[in-house]
Amino acid sequence: MSWTLGRIVREHARGRGDRPMITYGERVITWSEMDARSSRVAQGLLAAGLAEQTRVAFLDKNGPEYFEVLFGGGKANVVNVAVNWRLTAAEMAYVINDAEAKILFVGPDFLGHLEEMEGSLKSVEKIVVLGAHARHESYEAWLARHPADDPGRTSAPDDVAMQLYTSGTTGLPKGAMLTNASLGTLLPYVGSFWHFDETSVNLVCMPLFHIGGSGWALVGMGRGCHSILVREFVPQEILAALEQHRITNALFVPAMLQFLTMVPATADRNYSALRSVVYGASPITNEVLVRSMKAFRCPFIQVYGLTETTGAITQLPAADHEPEGPRARLLRSAGKPFPWVEIRIVEPGSGQDCARGTVGEIWTRSVQNFKGYWGKPEETARTLDADRWLRTGDAGFLDEDGYLFLTDRVKDMIISGGENVYPAEVENALFDHPAIADVAIIGVPDDRWGETVKAIVVRKAGVDAQPRDIIAFARDRLAHYKCPTSVDFAESLPRNPSGKLLKRELRERYWKGRERRIN
Repeated sequence: MSWTLGRIVREHARGRGDRPMITYGERVITWSEMDARSSRVAQGLLAAGLAEQTRVAFLDKNGPEYFEVLFGGGKANVVNVAVNWRLTAAEMAYVINDAEAKILFVGPDFLGHLEEMEGSLKSVEKIVVLGAHARHESYEAWLARHPADDPGRTSAPDDVAMQLYTSGTTGLPKGAMLTNASLGTLLPYVGSFWHFDETSVNLVCMPLFHIGGSGWALVGMGRGCHSILVREFVPQEILAALEQHRITNALFVPAMLQFLTMVPATADRNYSALRSVVYGASPITNEVLVRSMKAFRCPFIQVYGLTETTGAITQLPAADHEPEGPRARLLRSAGKPFPWVEIRIVEPGSGQDCARGTVGEIWTRSVQNFKGYWGKPEETARTLDADRWLRTGDAGFLDEDGYLFLTDRVKDMIISGGENVYPAEVENALFDHPAIADVAIIGVPDDRWGETVKAIVVRKAGVDAQPRDIIAFARDRLAHYKCPTSVDFAESLPRNPSGKLLKRELRERYWKGRERRIN
């Protein structure tokens, strides 16, 4: 029997129905309750006439309703699209329209966004609000109208299980289609590498629109363990939860570890239940890593992956985390691929494999690779070749022992605090500023966030602009994490004869002296 989202909740409801599946604040949801409520969602989707593989959109911060819709969609073979709640209303509307979502589920914190974008939604036929609303049906009322009977729809390995959006170099987000097969390769097997079993208590604190949120949660849920779900990351609350719930497994991005270890007396708490802390998605300094290892006193595991690879494809295990001695260099490595993952280092342009120790583009192949970008066959073809090798856009090398080291980006993407920022999108927004004649967006090193966004601006003759004005202009048009945190001015920007910006030249002065320019 093939692995599917519906199978997770069906099987664990049969085998451990009375056990807790999710704790969310004071609320505890058992596997049986999730099974029943997700069946009501599935019946609601079918009653709305949704065909198999139709998309629905979910917009809210972390909450159990997300999983009800996710698993309910799995039972109806309908695809859940998690919308990044950090986006502006216009950006949210683009994602919902691009996905051709028929139903939109909206949380109470985003009713203002709904009001702003509702008139521009093209495919949405019904809006369901997680709470009260004057014009739209509440989620609980919608749920209650449908029976808790599993419709029993099946889905194929190549069917899309969920669709997560990742921004593109053109500035427009792309829907990465993750199939039953890609999830079914990672989730049942990777848990043992990260010390998961059915007795685990898993902390889910990353945003669920990230693979690091949804994917991480599903690793634990696939094992039938208990998940402690938090609405959003608040350091003091996370530290309290680690103690109170005796968390065994946690995933953090480096910025989270930085914030957690800045809380007074972090190291004095009891974390004896922790089996491992997994970290990745953005740069980490040795100082933050070593401080975190001392504070939490458990095995640390670094991972590397993409949304398009359904998350982690390599890991640096705890045994390779030696801060001192000859093996300390491995802390700058992303580790080795999982046994079912292939890695190549390819010379850009030639397609030939590079020798060990030589930097090239990282290519990967496994069943974890996504199906493609929704509605974007040309973008898909640029990322996946005919043999299903995925071009990551990251540059790196393999050492003689097979460890992968990341060095830079083939593309210009910036990762700030675990969030992907694509310069073209920010540049396009800033070109509308009346004082800007030319602009380049680059990532510059930051001890807290890994990288932050910097704008290098050429001002129009006779027109003045201050950095704070440019930053405020961007914040009116883009999600805050995409906006510049600093602005430098220049007389001109370096370009090649065809007019392409030479981003590497611009970045050099800020990254000079740093061996690694990506993590």
